[in-house]
Amino acid sequence: MAEPLEIAGISASPGVAVGPAHLATQMAPVAVEFPNTSAVERQDLQEAIAAAIAELTALAERSDEESAGILDFQIEMLLDPALMEMAEERLAAGDGAALAWVGALDLYIAGIAEAPDEQVRARAVDVIDIRNRVLGALTGRPIGDFPPGSVFVGKDLEPSLFLAHDWTDGGGVVLFDGSVSSHVAMLARTRSIPMVVATGPFEIDEGERVLVDATAATVIVAPDDTHIRKTEARAGSTGAAVKLDAGGLAHTIDGAEIRLSAIINDPAELAVVDASSFAGIGLLRTEFLVASPADALNEEKHYAIYREALRWAGAAPVTIRMLDLGGDKTLPGIGGKSSDSFMGLRGVRLLLARPELARVQARTLLRAAAYGNLEVLLPMITVPDEIDAMREIFEEEAADLLRRGMQTRMPEIGMMVEVPAAALTLDGFSNAAFFSFGTNDLAQYLMAASRASSAVAGLYDAAAPVVCRLIAQGVERANAMKKPIGICGEMASDPRHLPALLAAGLRHFSVAPNCIADVRSAIAGLRSDGLPAVERN
Repeated sequence: MAEPLEIAGISASPGVAVGPAHLATQMAPVAVEFPNTSAVERQDLQEAIAAAIAELTALAERSDEESAGILDFQIEMLLDPALMEMAEERLAAGDGAALAWVGALDLYIAGIAEAPDEQVRARAVDVIDIRNRVLGALTGRPIGDFPPGSVFVGKDLEPSLFLAHDWTDGGGVVLFDGSVSSHVAMLARTRSIPMVVATGPFEIDEGERVLVDATAATVIVAPDDTHIRKTEARAGSTGAAVKLDAGGLAHTIDGAEIRLSAIINDPAELAVVDASSFAGIGLLRTEFLVASPADALNEEKHYAIYREALRWAGAAPVTIRMLDLGGDKTLPGIGGKSSDSFMGLRGVRLLLARPELARVQARTLLRAAAYGNLEVLLPMITVPDEIDAMREIFEEEAADLLRRGMQTRMPEIGMMVEVPAAALTLDGFSNAAFFSFGTNDLAQYLMAASRASSAVAGLYDAAAPVVCRLIAQGVERANAMKKPIGICGEMASDPRHLPALLAAGLRHFSVAPNCIADVRSAIAGLRSDGLPAVERN
């Protein structure tokens, strides 16, 4: 009998599962064949894409609303002409349909997978999903299911395969790579399927028993009965969810009220995050909602997402950040060359350079604002004129919508504080309705150390003290201006930084939903000056 092997990972969905391992089937190499004429191959590819869309549509029709939204996201990618155009270049060069499709999609996947931002990388598996589904239609080898009650083990798991599988007999998911921000992770949390990601590759045989302790973020290959009994007993005693205080408020030991809002990266999160635990949405990122230029210009898609966010929040505020493209978040055909890096056309600079993008989003935000407490956050603001220019676009679009008889409301327009020049001269931005510190970018600009580079990770991590000093200065100036100010960077979700952020005067934190319990607990153990109760002056 094999010795038990324990492997550490990251919990993407808590819970415990035991079952036989099912090893993910790798995509078979695409055979190099003598292709037909490019016209015939193009027709074959178009028919395969249509077949994949039909399969996904059928699956969406028997899925819940959240799951259907994820499948609709994939369908929209398949309908985007940009993917077909990439494949057509290879068809014209003489590749067959299958080789052209895989070659084009693999190049696209590689670009997404190399992005430094985890939210972008997490969408690579959606593109892998549509790649494999179309390839299956081309080759006559459709994507197969795996045995009920088994534990899926592989590099990653496609959302459509997860949704097509019957989980009523239990089972779990163990991924060598994967992401807690992926669509599959969100689905697993919704269905209470134990899931551990980022274990790295490990050896396991098909059918070998595996224990997934996703609550403790561990996987045990060939567990003995003692392992299983102890894990299940522990899960039984700690399985009850922690009930968070309603309203999104936390209190320090000395009674200071701290407002906790949610950071939302994907509309699917709204179905699994408890709105009563948050004071609304402090940051709804919109660049991660678009997978193509067609998405960015799809006004109705944006409108539906914003309305759903407002419905989720009720009377609480929803702060929506306009598209922060450029730098590490690029779309084919939409500005922001990779050579620009983080110092060129990105955020509001790109929106003003490509006003068609800004106008579509402005119209959608104006329409949605009529139905709730919506605020707009402008990314990468450097000078006050950028706020004025964007407000002018909003005013022009509002006037046009009014002429067309459409209901609108002008939202409050605030600014991200992430450029040092803006942070140091915050009192010059009286035209902003509110401020929100974006510490991810602020840290890298202050230290001249890219947050995407492991070579300078030490410098980037060391930025916290200087960032906090700049935040304290900004809070003082915002208070003097009687302007609301908060934080939506990663520092706000890390309990290690909360003492310094409280000491800097911040009282509004936008937090990743999976960090809310830790943040709330940390705040409850601190005074308003960031010191623990036991410390004295």
